[in-house]
Amino acid sequence: MAGKTRAIERTPLSLSEKTYLPQIVNGLKTTFSNILKPNVTLQYPEERPVISESYRGVPTLVRDPNGREKCVSCQLCEFVCPPKAIRITPGEISDSEEDRVHVEKGPKEFEINMLRCIYCGFCQEVCPEEAIWLQEDYSVSGYSREEFLNNKDRLYELGGTMPDNHYKWDKKKEAELNGHEGHH
Repeated sequence: MAGKTRAIERTPLSLSEKTYLPQIVNGLKTTFSNILKPNVTLQYPEERPVISESYRGVPTLVRDPNGREKCVSCQLCEFVCPPKAIRITPGEISDSEEDRVHVEKGPKEFEINMLRCIYCGFCQEVCPEEAIWLQEDYSVSGYSREEFLNNKDRLYELGGTMPDNHYKWDKKKEAELNGHEGHH
């Protein structure tokens, strides 16, 4: 049985099939039905689509409402980043910054390579200080690789200041002051 082949006879094409008229009519029907529908094209960049609240865009660094750096160089974001797009060089905090007395270090350098970033959001999820946020920006473009290396200054420029609902540092400062007053 395996060696036998069977010939299939083709039926001859009808006149309408030879002229492709049914296919052309179906195509025109689709075209005319779409002409009557409202336009869904957005004139980008003037018009932008609505972005979902769960959208994960460009990672940035943010400051607290008092303008202080929230990042304390714990480097958790760097360790959790799957493509290793984040690089942090920890630096010392000067003693002159009284409002950051409980902070041991801050970022001397902070860099995110946007060509490597996969927008997973792990950096934002793992940050204990809420210092790194994924913004709604989805239009990242440039002419060279260097333009996609966001350094600390650029990250703060993109991130700006975010509201801080728990005022973590201010509460720590108050607790330290109240704790010292109780010992005297």
